[in-house]
Amino acid sequence: MNRLAESSSPYLRQHAANPVHWQEWGDDAFAEARRRDVPILLSVGYAACHWCHVMAHETFEDPTLAEQMNSNFVCIKVDREERPDIDSIYMAATVAMTGQGGWPMTCFLTAEGDPFYCGTYYPPTARGGMPGFDDVMDAITRTWDERRSEVMVAGLKIADHLRANAESLPEGPQLDSQLLADAVRAVIADEDPRSSGFGGAPKFPPTALLEALLRASELADIEGAAEVATRTAHAMARGGIYDQLAGGFSRYTVDPDWVIPHFEKMLYDNALLLRAYAHLARRGDDLALRVADETAEFLNQQLWTGVGFASSLDADTEGVEGLTYVWRPDELVAALGEDDAGWAAKLFTVTDAGTFEAGNSTLQLLADPDDESRYKAVRARLLAVRDERPQPDRDDKVVTGWNGLTITALAEGGAALGKPEWIGRAAQCARNIVDVHLVDGEIHRSSLDGRVAVPLGGLEDYAALATGLLTLHQVTGETDWRTTALEIVELMIADFADPEAEGAWYDAHGHGLLLRPRDPADGATPAGASLAAEALQLASMLAPRYEDGARYGELLDATLRRAGLLFAKAPRLAGHWLSVALAQGAGPVQVAIAEAAGSAGHMASAVRRGVPGGVIVVAGQRDSLPLLDGRGPVDGLDAAYICRGTRCDLPITELAGVLAAIP
Repeated sequence: MNRLAESSSPYLRQHAANPVHWQEWGDDAFAEARRRDVPILLSVGYAACHWCHVMAHETFEDPTLAEQMNSNFVCIKVDREERPDIDSIYMAATVAMTGQGGWPMTCFLTAEGDPFYCGTYYPPTARGGMPGFDDVMDAITRTWDERRSEVMVAGLKIADHLRANAESLPEGPQLDSQLLADAVRAVIADEDPRSSGFGGAPKFPPTALLEALLRASELADIEGAAEVATRTAHAMARGGIYDQLAGGFSRYTVDPDWVIPHFEKMLYDNALLLRAYAHLARRGDDLALRVADETAEFLNQQLWTGVGFASSLDADTEGVEGLTYVWRPDELVAALGEDDAGWAAKLFTVTDAGTFEAGNSTLQLLADPDDESRYKAVRARLLAVRDERPQPDRDDKVVTGWNGLTITALAEGGAALGKPEWIGRAAQCARNIVDVHLVDGEIHRSSLDGRVAVPLGGLEDYAALATGLLTLHQVTGETDWRTTALEIVELMIADFADPEAEGAWYDAHGHGLLLRPRDPADGATPAGASLAAEALQLASMLAPRYEDGARYGELLDATLRRAGLLFAKAPRLAGHWLSVALAQGAGPVQVAIAEAAGSAGHMASAVRRGVPGGVIVVAGQRDSLPLLDGRGPVDGLDAAYICRGTRCDLPITELAGVLAAIP
């Protein structure tokens, strides 16, 4: 029987009506495989994945194929977003066996969890040179029955290979300003000269790299860094990857020019991009400010669940990719009338031939409109029509780590851009996540409808949430956020720091798995270890006890030394690492603003808007925070105390003087 109906994952619930006897990952499934003496068929995907839905409809809803699956295998379905630890291990196996990975991921395992055959999407029957899933299963079954010893040996070899590659990174070259500058310049040299960004198709937003490039310009004065970040941000904001009507970014484009998105929208992408665009907006970039506003609105209007932010919107609507989002010229006419439709078609690059499929076009905004009021009116009318179309499904799973990223972006951006409503939403989200996800000293990975799920959180969940809470502490001055954050930092160190290699981290607990996975490289989301570095950096500066701050700082330094090889060999995979390291190399810089009685907080607001990324800013009364101990206003005026590491300057009361002194 199928056992997914009560799952805490919406993705798994989508498969509850399959004739396949799906189970969730757990001891019972592996015990059944041993009892029946059959291999395990592991299928890993996620709710917003287009090809996951294709394989589900073609294969998992087919009674004949389901019978083949049920008779010869124990079938396990995994939501990669709920169990990134399982996904990480078996994706590494898939890449090792096939040279590539992706979702849906399909792996065949022994009852001990050793993978012996892996792939991704399979059509139900052979076509286009691809083997059919029926033939693959038949071959696996025959090999299992007739050549079992070969299967077991192959599985053991792959498992040993995975364990060998899960060792910690050695300490790299000396971490200094030259190494960081060389890493940033290598990233700059990789910019796509035609459409900006990095790489070709499929083309992903360089989410963490944008923040790193801005910090490289501001904190290290590296020529060209801010320009690359700006060109990339503008190209994405004007392309089809960005929703020109409702805000928010799709996961990637299938072309190198940001035109044709893979339409799924992920929380983590939009959280990281909101942080980067808000940072760019602080530099006076009007386009970035508009995109930051619209992306925050997208998060609040389309992903807010009442408890936290949902994980994603699907790529498909009623089984058709992009159905909600694309337009034809005649549809513009129906929505706007001939005159406005012609104007909108030119503005948004909607053509007769289409820029997508079947004469449909994605909306782009390659140039600013010549009539702003007309643009706003047309945009609102098109969105109203689009809202009447069928809408993509939403995965309401609330993931701790991704909500932590969102809390940081909203709190940091809200304080810098004068958006108190962003800070309020960040605080509401943080309060709910702590109340629901922190249970008996353990952080859980996710919840659904306010009910916490069983899987425990990993390093990214602890680290991203701690950073979000410490950011809220900075912008609100409320010490409860700091207290909870430091408790989480201590749990993070106890649960995930490698006791045998200082500065190395595990990504997951590893209970019942082949190994404890760890991947130090930043990808679509920052690495757990680079997020841990950011949490330690903030904790080292904000902890009320000097001894704790010093301990966090020492562990931070050891953690950053482990990233040296990434900086030297693969800097594009070290975006978040670079952001933390650049901030650390600059001091890190702390600005403590001692506010006079009755202060309206104007200096604090202006400083938050004007300082480089990675600068820690707190404000309050004398002695109200550790950074304000013994520090008060000067001559009745708000005074800023600027420190770099443990070296501090004399107080400054003029805003221009404060900004001139940083970094």
